[in-house]
Amino acid sequence: MIRRRVVVHGRVQGVFFRDSCRREAVREGVGGWVRNRVDGTVEAVFEGDAAAVEQLTRWCQDGPPHAEVDRVEAIDESPQGEVDTFEVR
Repeated sequence: MIRRRVVVHGRVQGVFFRDSCRREAVREGVGGWVRNRVDGTVEAVFEGDAAAVEQLTRWCQDGPPHAEVDRVEAIDESPQGEVDTFEVR
């Protein structure tokens, strides 16, 4: 199990990024959360199976159809046991 925090830069707010991310996380069986930040980025924490977290990190590089992702920052963190649910904050 791994935990990764990602910050997605670009035109990523107002394009259903958070809800699309939630759906992808649920499909992959990953816990955590996603939220908009005041600087226009989207931040998410993924925790679960390493392959599933890697898949979600790759998904963030494109996002949903109307997103325009410039770059994704990814930082590995210590797992905290947040694998039961994935929420939009």
